[in-house]
Amino acid sequence: MSEEPPVSPSWLSPDPTAWASGAPMDNSTSLGSFPAEDSPLRPSQLPLLVNPWDIVLCSSGTLIACENALVVLVIWQNPTLRAPMFLLIGSLALADLLAGLGLVLHFTCAYLLRSDSAQLLTVGLVVASFSASVFSLLAITVDRYLSLYYALTYNSERTAAFTYTMLVLLWGLSLCLGLLPVTGVNCLAEEVTCSVVRPLTKNNIAVLSISFLLLFGLMLQLYVQICKIVMRHAHQIALQHHFLAATPHYVTTRKGVSTLAIILGTFAACWMPFTVYSLIADYTYPPLYTYATLVPATYNSIINPVIYAFRNQEIQKALWLVCCGCVPTSVAHRARTPSDV
Repeated sequence: MSEEPPVSPSWLSPDPTAWASGAPMDNSTSLGSFPAEDSPLRPSQLPLLVNPWDIVLCSSGTLIACENALVVLVIWQNPTLRAPMFLLIGSLALADLLAGLGLVLHFTCAYLLRSDSAQLLTVGLVVASFSASVFSLLAITVDRYLSLYYALTYNSERTAAFTYTMLVLLWGLSLCLGLLPVTGVNCLAEEVTCSVVRPLTKNNIAVLSISFLLLFGLMLQLYVQICKIVMRHAHQIALQHHFLAATPHYVTTRKGVSTLAIILGTFAACWMPFTVYSLIADYTYPPLYTYATLVPATYNSIINPVIYAFRNQEIQKALWLVCCGCVPTSVAHRARTPSDV
């Protein structure tokens, strides 16, 4: 009895090197690839072929969801964490949580349900969630700028109303962006219109990429202004103590400026490669390049809780209470410094 020829994974072409070398193939970065319908094998014999990069994205989504679910739970269960700053951190954590769930659900729909409709919905969820994550980062930047520029009136009711307005706008706009792949404006029927990420068209990805670049430019400008304000305040305090170079305020201010550089640098390092690549590439480019830039972009949602939530003193206290029912003295009495901005 003759043996049936082995079926190679569908993310490999007949030439095993073609997937990485750019040989003509379907650049379905966000969709699973399966054996053709006219395969000689019976359906029960068709193997479930999984792109390893999709496994990486699914694993990232799982870690993102677990990490940010903890932040959302802590903020939700603590009535003391209702200040505008914590609402924005909660919005960021919720957006990243939904993005992680979207990656996991999309993997499930692509390889188990194999439904185009379900995949369109999950792609919409991923786009809306990552958009809300980026918009939340911008809102946090705006809030930090206002807390320094209007320090005397920051805790007024006007600030709370402004925060709620920002939340409504950012989630509304994110929902609109998430509708791009599910409103029928996609490349499932006409591949030539595809971007490097199906089912987003080149116009879809251009809107998202240009929006990101504009937001990054605005965040950069705001952080420059924040650095100027922090340095000016530290200089005034240092003059009062007559020890500009040695004063602790100067040292902590340098830490604060370094923290801002880390925040902005991390954000740019995660998202900028994918943003630039998606603008210049199209569906004919090798999937390897798309995955190599898309996967690091998801890491930003893993890093966000570390930067914005776990470093916050009040959230640290809440986490210690949840985990062990007590708060270490070093955490309870740690003074807030400019490095916490």
